[in-house]
Amino acid sequence: MIVFALAVLFLIITPGPGVLTTAGFGAAYGFKPSLRYVFGLFLGTNMVMLAVITGFAAVILSMPTLRVVLLTLSMSYLIYLAARIAFAGTKIAFIEAKSPPGIMGGVLLQAINPKAYVVNTSLITGFGFMPDNLTLEIILKILITNAIWTPLHLGWLYAGTLLHELNLSQRTQRTINILMALSMLMVVFLAAAFAQGRAE
Repeated sequence: MIVFALAVLFLIITPGPGVLTTAGFGAAYGFKPSLRYVFGLFLGTNMVMLAVITGFAAVILSMPTLRVVLLTLSMSYLIYLAARIAFAGTKIAFIEAKSPPGIMGGVLLQAINPKAYVVNTSLITGFGFMPDNLTLEIILKILITNAIWTPLHLGWLYAGTLLHELNLSQRTQRTINILMALSMLMVVFLAAAFAQGRAE
């Protein structure tokens, strides 16, 4: 169970679309107004988890044409976000927020977020710790995942609000943008590799 909890921590803490948009909304609107968006992400990630547990995600992704379409849309969107971040120059620009965040925005992002499917599939199908009681194991995995997911995303939201108030040097801001863009591209690479492995 401890190994599973550590896996959740390391898989979720790495920046992906949900984390980066959470920090961006925090920087643009503040902590409290952005909580609706984070709640939407919470609902979305649990919907993805349910799709993985029930096998619905596997059925959808087993259709070659649909899988390619979804993967192409997801990869294109993540590459677009990475480019926006990388070329933001010396201005910290997690994700530019043009409208107030909402619950549905968070849900929809997770629905097309390949990292959400990769992480949830890895966590649900791997890291077994109760082979004699699979139902209880799944329930505990859901509880542990949410217990770690929630404070981590609230932490990123708070970090976004703090970064907005800091007077960082241009070099530091540029470095942060490049690191965030590389993180996004790593998500693209891992999702593509995962999808290729599932297809073979």
